[in-house]
Amino acid sequence: MESKVQSSKFKVQSPKAKGLLISIPDWRNDGFIQSQIDKGFTLFELVITLTVLAILVMGTIPLTQNAVKRQKELRLRETLRQMRSAIDEFKRDTLGACPAGSITTSNQAGGRGGRGQPNIPADPRSRVVIDDCTIFDTENLDRYPPSLEVLVDGVKVKQRGLGITAGSGLNDGTKQATELGEVDEDVLKMYLREMPVDPMTGESDWKFRSSYQAKDDESWDDINVFDVRSASQEEALNGEKYSDW
Repeated sequence: MESKVQSSKFKVQSPKAKGLLISIPDWRNDGFIQSQIDKGFTLFELVITLTVLAILVMGTIPLTQNAVKRQKELRLRETLRQMRSAIDEFKRDTLGACPAGSITTSNQAGGRGGRGQPNIPADPRSRVVIDDCTIFDTENLDRYPPSLEVLVDGVKVKQRGLGITAGSGLNDGTKQATELGEVDEDVLKMYLREMPVDPMTGESDWKFRSSYQAKDDESWDDINVFDVRSASQEEALNGEKYSDW
């Protein structure tokens, strides 16, 4: 009898014990996780999630804006470097060119050949000399480019050291050895491929300064293009103005 009672007690308590164990959440049970997902999220959980996402988004927006601005600043510096290099190259090609009163470098006021050409040493980096003296007026004594368009459209040049002679060859009308490489056709040299665009303004509205103006002059005197700057008045990431670069 005792064994039967004990076995019956065990049978009675066993379902209760199993029921008690089932009521305890088991985080390792996939069914429990699925049941929580089916129930959805509470309003508090949604608010916390949206707040975290908003903080992350607000933190990435300034970084993205600074990255875009930094790329524009790099393009601006490169564009200014190209234009200033073109201006300097143009200036080097004017050394020994266009004496006073001449239309071209070969047509000088001193007479035939190169008798009237001043003895000006050329820059070794310059391999041609400007042959169109009509682009310079009487005010542009420094012989910087009169405009930025001249650097884009090109100017007539001739090779240095060729075609500059002091007389004829052995017979009248014959060429000397220094004239054999002379090119009769007009040769144009372009210093810029196209009109540069300011990355900060999106237009070619550059600010110019001639060689007769101070750095802080705001208006251009239209004599020549000695320097070029951005027309943007915004500040760079380093605190400087783009117009001061």
